[in-house]
Amino acid sequence: MSHLRLVFFFLTCTTAVLSSQPLCAQESWGSQWTAGIDLVSSYIWRGARQGRGPHLQPSVEYSAGPFTAGIWGTFDLHGYKEVDLYAAVDLPCGFFVSLQDYYLAELPWADFSTESGSHVLEAGLGYESENVSLMANYIFNEAGGIGSSGGDLYFESRFSFDYFTVIMGAGNGWHTEDGRFKACIIGLEVSRDITVSDTFAIPVTAQMIYNPDQGILFMVAGLSLATGSGN
Repeated sequence: MSHLRLVFFFLTCTTAVLSSQPLCAQESWGSQWTAGIDLVSSYIWRGARQGRGPHLQPSVEYSAGPFTAGIWGTFDLHGYKEVDLYAAVDLPCGFFVSLQDYYLAELPWADFSTESGSHVLEAGLGYESENVSLMANYIFNEAGGIGSSGGDLYFESRFSFDYFTVIMGAGNGWHTEDGRFKACIIGLEVSRDITVSDTFAIPVTAQMIYNPDQGILFMVAGLSLATGSGN
C-alpha cells in the first residue's frame, strides 16, 4: 500500500468513526496531581527510535477543570535526555488544544536560537472519546540543535477495540527521512494490568510498530507506575 493510499485510508476511517460518535454530554471537572514513571524497552516516537536501549520516563501532571499542564522526561543509559513541558485545554464534545515544548536536555536550556536551539514548540488540536483518539500537530520554530526546520505537520489516529489498539500516523519534516509528507507509523498496541493485590495493579503495554518510511519494524514493551491525589 503506497503512502498516499495509507493516509487516505486512515483519514476515511477517521471520518467514518467521527460520524458515528454520540452527541457530546456535559463534563464534570475536578483537580488532581499525578506523578508517575514508565519503564520501556525502547523509546519510539512517531515511528522513529530515540536514543538506545531501555528508557526511564518520569512525569508530573496537574489538572484543574478543563486545564492540564505537566512535565515529562525520558532518559536512557547512553546519554539521551529529553524533558518536555506541555499544557492542554479541554473543549466541548471531546476536543482539546495543546501546546508542547520539546527540549533536548544535553543542550543549553536557554538556547532558543534558530542556529543551535534546543527547544521545539508544537501546537496540537485533538479529539478523544472512549474508542477514538485523533491528533493534528504543527511545529512552529526552526531549532538547529534539535534538528527542526519548523513548519512540520503530523497527524495520528488511534482506534481502540476490545483487545487491542490500532495506531496510524503520517507527517513531514522531522518525521520522515527526506522531509516529505509520508506515513511513518502503523502500530498495534495491547495493554493489560498485572494484579498485585486487591488495591494495586501494574499496567503493562506491548507494541508492534512499523515505520513504512524507514522500512523498520519495532517491538516495544513497557510498564507504568503512577500515584495521584485530588478532588
